[in-house]
Amino acid sequence: MRKGLDNNGYYYKQRRLVVNVIDMYLVEIEMLESKDVIRARQAELETVIPHNGGLVKIVNGKRVYRGSNARLISLDMDEFYAKVQIETGLYDGRVLEVVSFEDICMLVQ
Repeated sequence: MRKGLDNNGYYYKQRRLVVNVIDMYLVEIEMLESKDVIRARQAELETVIPHNGGLVKIVNGKRVYRGSNARLISLDMDEFYAKVQIETGLYDGRVLEVVSFEDICMLVQ
């Protein structure tokens, strides 16, 4: 979340969790420390990418993989893509060699 988006940066850098997608532009976010729930435009949010071995959810990209949970295998910081292995569903075990950072986010369980 950008620094100037909220109450003088009060929520900036706080850990948060998307709890509801209202429409294609607006989401509800729960602040994990304060438990406040706020609304924000999706364009104002930044995706968190875990370290290698961490769990991610595929949130965009090819429709057949969208919504799948996967494990992060490696990152290419120069080209902004990740290599992931699907861990759920019909494609369990399949390795996707090139997934844009914008198409995945850290999965909180």
